[in-house]
Order: sequence, then C-alpha cells, then structure tokens
Amino acid sequence: MHDLHTHNKRSLKMTVNLHQFAKKNGVKYFFVSFVDLFGVLRSKLVPATAIDEIQSEGAGFAGFATWLDMSPADSDMFGMPDGDSVIQLPWNKEIAWVASDLYMDGKPVETSPRIALKRQIEKAAKKNLYMKSGVECEFFLVNEDGTSLSDQRDTQAKPCYDSSALMRRYDVITEICDSMISLGWKPYQNDHEDANGQFEMNWDFSDCLVTADRHAFFKFMVKSIAEKHSLRATFMPKPFTNLTGNGCHCHISIWDKSGKKNMFLDKKDELGLSKTGYNFLGGIMESADKMAAVFNPTVNSYKRINGSVTTSGATWSPSSITWAGNNRTHMVRVPGAGRFELRLMDGATNPYLLQAGILLLGLDGLNNKRDPGKRLDINMYTESHKAGKVKKLPLNLLDAIRDFDKSKIIRAGFGDDLVNSYVKLKNQDWGTFNKHLSSWERETTLDC
Repeated sequence: MHDLHTHNKRSLKMTVNLHQFAKKNGVKYFFVSFVDLFGVLRSKLVPATAIDEIQSEGAGFAGFATWLDMSPADSDMFGMPDGDSVIQLPWNKEIAWVASDLYMDGKPVETSPRIALKRQIEKAAKKNLYMKSGVECEFFLVNEDGTSLSDQRDTQAKPCYDSSALMRRYDVITEICDSMISLGWKPYQNDHEDANGQFEMNWDFSDCLVTADRHAFFKFMVKSIAEKHSLRATFMPKPFTNLTGNGCHCHISIWDKSGKKNMFLDKKDELGLSKTGYNFLGGIMESADKMAAVFNPTVNSYKRINGSVTTSGATWSPSSITWAGNNRTHMVRVPGAGRFELRLMDGATNPYLLQAGILLLGLDGLNNKRDPGKRLDINMYTESHKAGKVKKLPLNLLDAIRDFDKSKIIRAGFGDDLVNSYVKLKNQDWGTFNKHLSSWERETTLDC
C-alpha cells in the first residue's frame, strides 16, 4: 500500500529485506533517511532489532521540524525505507543507510523531493523511457570552522590537477574512493579541481533514482570521512569569493524500458544526438532560468553563476542559457555522442530535485517537440557579445524564486503543493538574508 511504482531495474525484483541484510552483514543500526526541500539529510537511528517493524510501518517524523512546509498540527510523517537503496557505511560497518519515501495519513507527501522524482520517473515510464544520469560533485576541504582552506600550502593560481596538493589529501580522498569501490559504484577518477582546496570525485552513471540516492549519501559520506580527519568538507556554491565555486554538473541520457537502447544516440548526427535528445535539450533551454531556484537554491549560489573572474582565470560556470558542442563555457555541453552535460547546478542543489527538475523540463521538451535553438561554439567568457540575443540566468535568489513561481511548465510538472511550499520557504530564506547587516554595508554607508 505504501509503495510507489517506479520504472527502473529495481522495480523488477523484491525489495531487500533489511532484517536479513543486517544479519548477513553484521549491521547493528540503520539510518532511515530522507532529504527535505532544502536538501538537508534527516535520519532516525533505528536498531536492527526493530527494523522489521520500521520497514513494514515506517519511521515516524514530525514534518514541521524539517523544511517541508508543515505545521505542528499536522499528522506524523512516516519514512518507508526503500530496501533497494540500502548502503552499509564503509567507514563504520555497524551502520547502514537507507533512503525512505515519506507518507502522511497513508498518502505520499507530495512535497517530498524523493516522491517528486518518482512522479517524474512515472511520467517517463508511460512513454517507455527512463533517464540515466551521472553527477560530478565538487567540494572544498576546509578547517573545522570553515573560514580557511585546510591546506595552507595550496596556493597556486592554477591549482587544477596539482599532484602535490592532491597527495597531501591522499588519505581523505582515497578513503572516500575506496568506499565507493567497495559499494560497487565504479568510481573512475578523482582530482584536485580548479580552486585551491577543491576536489572532484566521479563515479559511474546509473538510473536517475539510483544516482540521486547515491548523491545524497555521497555528501553525507564525504562530510563524515572529512570529520574523521579533523577536516570539514563543504559543497557550498561559493565559499571563497576569489576562487572557482562548487558545481554539480550532470550528464544526462534517456533510454528505452529495457535499458539497452540509448534514445539520445544518433551516430549520423554531427554531435551524435537524436531528435529525442534535441527535443529533451529544448525543454531544458526553454525553462532553465525558471528551474534555477532548484538547481541554484541558495543566496550564495548566485555568486557562482554570476561571479567575476577567479584567480584561475575562469569561473567555469554559466551566466547565460546557451549550448554548444564540447565547449565548457556554455550552460550545456555535448561532450560525446548520446548524452549532454548540464553545467548549471551547484553543490547546494537537492539531489532528488536536481534529477526531478531535469526530467520535468526534458519531458516538456519531448511533449512539445521543443527546439533547443542555435548551437553556439564561441568562448562565452570572452566573446559573449557575439552570442546575439540569448536568455540570461537570474541574478539573485529572489529573481529565481519569482521565475520558478510563475512557470506554468513547472507548476504543471511538480504540482502546486510542491511549488507553493518551495516558494514559501525560499521567500522566508530570502527574508532572513535581508535582515542580515553585512560589514560591507557598514563600510560603504556608515559615513553617507
């Protein structure tokens, strides 16, 4: 009664019995978890001795205590564990993490990000399609209070791929990578990124729900392992004004229900994209600015996508809605046949709403056979004046919220409940920001 139909490989088999999983793997406790609208990972620590009942009845949560736009008068929510998502913590094998779907009064919580993603997956399934995706997660390793980089020797103007800086954080990065290897995620590269103190780790793509679950867990894992080493990991979009920010690029493709045929692939096309791929991309080009409130969900996000040139010489982030072939100065890059990379999102994006937002816009593109517009192959960082009339991304969170609120496409896709709740909470977020008096205001205005 509690299960949502999802069209992916995991729906073809019985869900993992968590009690048996615990006995087989020596698990003593489970983190029964969900992600709220602000991307905060919430959990209850459930002893393995009680997991049978929890898997059947759900773990109780008070919705008002999280960012889900509820009141203390609302009924309890119940997190129904998805046994197929279970992950034993590589750094503490006594504990396993499991994603859950939220229910209230026997009905799915429509403002729950994981439910929102499942709704989009269901819509794609009706077309016998499902989305595969992979994310590129960037993060900084900083000191414990987050005020400075953890490695004071990491000072190069162009530190990307710096072997020595990577080696000085070898113990942290390899522990995370070893964890992913043990979990079967097939990580394939780790690097020091474009900013001092910044790293990126990549693992294999998968169906979009699996990727979202792994993304949520990855952030938790990176933070936890960093803390083991007396460091702090941050996915904050722009923690240092002079350095390149944290992106969360997503590689996207659509497949048939068998999972064997890439519907984006057309070997006869110059870029290797099919009509389906171009229409899907057209949906993203049509409404990327409206979805920025999800892809770039914080006040700080707009210091990344509208930021000035950094120490390295480039922000590596878009400010306009443009697409190109293998060119990283655009919002969308087509790096190879049968897929494209959306470079808009940052490290603060909600792992589930990220995938849901892409799929929503892409399905709109397919339904309306949207044209992505002119391909641009110019350097957008130095030649944007040659781009002609192109749409711009929002300049701040308030503009993004208003665009999101007014979008008929997004309201039709997500539903009014989720949109209204998200807008309400994000407006509160913006209001809190505006109550803050910055040192810059004092410095520039005190003697006015």
